[in-house]
Amino acid sequence: MKSEIRANWSHAILVCKKCQKRAKASFGPEGDPSLAKALKRRLPGGKGRKARLGVIEVPCVDICPKKGVVLIDTRHPDSWRIVREDADIDRLAEELT
Repeated sequence: MKSEIRANWSHAILVCKKCQKRAKASFGPEGDPSLAKALKRRLPGGKGRKARLGVIEVPCVDICPKKGVVLIDTRHPDSWRIVREDADIDRLAEELT
């Protein structure tokens, strides 16, 4: 049995699952109810562990902004973002790559 599995990720984007549910918002022009799903559609490089970066939904991070979703870029763990429903998802995806 393997004890280690390789991934092609350069970094990961952590998205609060509880915030997505509480916001009852839609993200991007397609109106995705999930910020994670909207980002996955726009980020380049494949799916799963073979992608260039990963988007992972995590349990509550205890910030709980009103009408926003907490997003953490693992390259900058000291700076968390709050993404509002009206955010430009294409520009956000570009900044995260």
